[in-house]
Amino acid sequence: MSIRRVEVGQRMSQVVVHGNTAYLAGQVGEGESVEAQTRDILATVDMLLAEVGSDKTKILQAIIWLSDMSTFAEMNKVWDEWVPQGHAPARATGEAKLAAPKYKVEIIVTAAV
Repeated sequence: MSIRRVEVGQRMSQVVVHGNTAYLAGQVGEGESVEAQTRDILATVDMLLAEVGSDKTKILQAIIWLSDMSTFAEMNKVWDEWVPQGHAPARATGEAKLAAPKYKVEIIVTAAV
């Protein structure tokens, strides 16, 4: 079975496709608020999934890290607007110290292709 890598860097690829599954690297976004960063991240997820022939209706799992769980509702507001009705993936959300203080949200997605 082949492995395809998209946007390959020294440290990581933004997407790795193995068989009929796409694994996205953790995505972070720009903006001052959790809402803005979440919107930016989900736009990037849409773009990366499209690049490998998938879309948000095919997401199998999402793992979401927040720098502060008190922003859970703010992130969920954006998430709930974005996820298509009837296509919610398996999901986990936790609190973690992210790569840089400016990041408030990181989302990792696995999807069918």
